[in-house]
Amino acid sequence: MKHCLRVREAAFGPGQALLPLVHVLDLEPRGYIKPHVDSVKFCGATIAGLSLLSPSVMRLVHTQEPAEWLELLLEPGSLYILRGSARYDFSHEILRDEDSFFGERRIPRGRRISVICRSPAEEVGLGEPGQPPAAC
Repeated sequence: MKHCLRVREAAFGPGQALLPLVHVLDLEPRGYIKPHVDSVKFCGATIAGLSLLSPSVMRLVHTQEPAEWLELLLEPGSLYILRGSARYDFSHEILRDEDSFFGERRIPRGRRISVICRSPAEEVGLGEPGQPPAAC
């Protein structure tokens, strides 16, 4: 319970609604997550993930300018937060074990569990790139 409160305080504004259920992903050592942008039909302006067990590399790639990308090293116990441009304009993925490098450093993958909290979806379509839907 203490960890849930800490995630809420770090990732979500005071009074910001959260979806009532969290999403738990259990990824085997050889598993990966393909590049995607979370649908605005199912979640809102903030996505926060608590990474557990194994380090992994998350890659973000701009959907309109693929030359713009970055990688994040997600150590066990780390929290990533996607909002604004990172939420709407970049795909994110967890790299396969054989592709798991952070710079020149090899990041061997083990079993990874992530606990993901999301704000609820807005009811109106998207506005400008990098901005939340017009209802926000």
